[in-house]
Amino acid sequence: MGRNQSIQELALKDVMGDRFGRYSKYIIQERALPDIRDGLKPVQRRILYAMHQDGNTHDKAFRKSAKAVGNIMGNYHPHGDSSIYEAMVRMSQDWKLRNILVEMHGNNGSMDGDPPAAMRYTEARLSQLSNELLSDIEKETVDLVWNFDDTEKEPTVLPARYPNLLVNGSTGISAGYATEIPPHNLGEVIDGTVYLVDHPNASLEKLNEFIKGPDFPTGGILQGQKELKNAYEKGKGRVVLRSKAAIEDIKGGRQQIVITELPYEVNKAVLVKKMDEMRLNKKVEGISEVRDESDRTGLRVVIELRKDANAEGILNYLYKNTDLQVNYNFNMVAIDNQRPKQVSLRDILLAYVNHRQDVVTRRSQFELKRAQRRQHIVEGLMKALSILDQVIATIRQSKDKKDAKLNLMAAYQFTEQQAEAIVSLQLYRLTNTDITALQKEAKELAEEIETLTNVLSDSHALNRVIKKELREIKKQYATPRLTKIEKEIEEIIVETEVLVAQEDVVVSVTREGYWKRSSTRSYSASAAEEIGMKESDYVVYAAQHHTLEQLLFVTSKGNMLYRPVHELPELRWKDVGEHISQSLTGITSDEEIIAVFPYEEKMAEETFVFISRNGMIKQTKIKEFAPWRTYKTRPTMCMNLKEADEIVNVYQVQEPIGLDVFLVSHRGFGLRYALEEVNTVGPRAAGVISMNLKEDDYIINGLLVYSEGDTPITLVTQRGAVKRMLAQEISPLSRAKRGIMVIRELKKNPHRLVYLKESESDDEMILLTQKGTQHTVKSLDYPISDRTSNGSFALDETKEGTVVRVHAQQRLSDLLDSHSSETNNG
Repeated sequence: MGRNQSIQELALKDVMGDRFGRYSKYIIQERALPDIRDGLKPVQRRILYAMHQDGNTHDKAFRKSAKAVGNIMGNYHPHGDSSIYEAMVRMSQDWKLRNILVEMHGNNGSMDGDPPAAMRYTEARLSQLSNELLSDIEKETVDLVWNFDDTEKEPTVLPARYPNLLVNGSTGISAGYATEIPPHNLGEVIDGTVYLVDHPNASLEKLNEFIKGPDFPTGGILQGQKELKNAYEKGKGRVVLRSKAAIEDIKGGRQQIVITELPYEVNKAVLVKKMDEMRLNKKVEGISEVRDESDRTGLRVVIELRKDANAEGILNYLYKNTDLQVNYNFNMVAIDNQRPKQVSLRDILLAYVNHRQDVVTRRSQFELKRAQRRQHIVEGLMKALSILDQVIATIRQSKDKKDAKLNLMAAYQFTEQQAEAIVSLQLYRLTNTDITALQKEAKELAEEIETLTNVLSDSHALNRVIKKELREIKKQYATPRLTKIEKEIEEIIVETEVLVAQEDVVVSVTREGYWKRSSTRSYSASAAEEIGMKESDYVVYAAQHHTLEQLLFVTSKGNMLYRPVHELPELRWKDVGEHISQSLTGITSDEEIIAVFPYEEKMAEETFVFISRNGMIKQTKIKEFAPWRTYKTRPTMCMNLKEADEIVNVYQVQEPIGLDVFLVSHRGFGLRYALEEVNTVGPRAAGVISMNLKEDDYIINGLLVYSEGDTPITLVTQRGAVKRMLAQEISPLSRAKRGIMVIRELKKNPHRLVYLKESESDDEMILLTQKGTQHTVKSLDYPISDRTSNGSFALDETKEGTVVRVHAQQRLSDLLDSHSSETNNG
């Protein structure tokens, strides 16, 4: 029982919260985020400190990296050697850090993302600049704490003689926090810090006069001064970083794009591969070759262009679609007073100045104590020299060292420390212990003590020391700025002409929803009638187009699709084509394409007229169907249809005046009225009632005809009767009336209409019956008859069954020769 008393029963939700909180705190403080004062994460600080303690510094020979890593792991950082080595390698990569902290011999990785050689092959030492981070650490300037096994002391922060957090930046992800601080120019940061020391309330605008913006080791061009200011103010923001690129002329009247600087942390090999894939996949036209010509002299990526290629356009396309231009997201989070904090530029500099004031104060106190101790000893030595013979005699008469000290203290009033220094003097020192040298040292010590006392008592003197040391660092280490800063973020406009191989193609679209474009070569190599499609299918649209043209497609379910011609799947004329559902979501299996229209911006004020099976009609302006953002994957609504309704016909209209709507229903009612009675509404509207239908009736088709004149139409009934008449024979009424009969009603086996179209010169229709037989019928074989006629039979209903479907058959060769971008009759 006694053993079980230590078992606690706790709710999992409480335990999880508490334990995860502790874990998060550890990760945030001890692993992933940098300290605001020295800009280092614990592993980086331990690497620098361990190498410093080991004497692995810039003024000594390189040592095997494995030795340094083992030392760091054994003494300070009880984690995997790979994580230590990776951190050490990053500190040596001059394309990751603006000023490297570790020098490395051997393969330390590359901009192409190549891994570094194993630590047993590489050699490392601290860089000269690292010395400035560690300078004065032995002078009790920072707090030291016990390491993981209480055998060594390690610093909680480095003295840092320059603002390393800004100079080298930082990146990291922890539990609930991430940080992204860009590198900056050391000279600029020091200028800003020096100004802030004198003006603690300096505004961000003033600091920005010194610190222009990030200065990436890879150079590049940073755009967006306004966004930059915002990021510095809030610690969060986004700017644009683009490559340095130039367009050069080469022989043969061609050009090439030469890239000499890339955005920070972009993998060059991946970028070159992606650009080459764009060339292979013909995502952009005009690139003949992509080469990486980088060598020891510097980075150089060449994009060679074909003759007459639009170099500016291609470069813009690459900026937009590759990492040649990236968004850089500021997220300045650092550990301040042991807590993660989103910090502004001013916060970082103020925290650094406060840290430096603390370090210089502690160093001054240490040096003052040391100078005072030495001054006391020097005074004793000078006094001893002045009575040297008595001192020697006293020491000779003493029994031992302890006795000698006591005798000196008793006889001549030396303090214990002075007596210790005197008895510890070696005999040979007496020969050259010159009183003038001691007097000179005493004078220097007095001056040093006075200076240090002044620094400790006067904040202005303290600040002067800080500024002097910062300026010394700038003088020794500052380099010119690499990243160019531009005020505005340039909007990239990619002209379609750049992306598309400009050529004439043949577009074909079938009723069942298969679309494709074929090269004129593929079309010419086959007979026009050899088009690939399913047996049950037929062509609703075929025309020659240029790849820069655009098309709108209307489906039976009230959807509008948009495609530039060059985005249609490229297939041979004999191939079936790609079904619209392969690239679009929200398309039903029984959805059909009713009509196809060329789209141009100048058509904006023209209208589409949509006619539905269940008796609805509407007009909508074409400008409502201007390309929408998600057109590649989603259709947009063109008519709001009730359940089981569908669109039977669509017209494109330039001017409604002089046009009539002509509708015919399944039961034989015909209605004609002016198109002006149909309102123009939005794409999501259902429209208005077009015809007053009986309960079991529906509209088989609707046409637009001229109010005046003769428009011959062809009707087909389910019994296989074909009839031609003039649409204008139906007197005009108004919208939503029942209309008048266009066939004679029979009491027994009445005719019901299944098809209506305009009768053109020699067009053909294919009648498909219940039993699967097909009949081809020519409109002109049937004379114009009156309204009450039921036409002539084209087949024997008793033998072949009723007509279930009719569709117009036009010779494709004629269709392609004559197709213009005018109205489409569906």
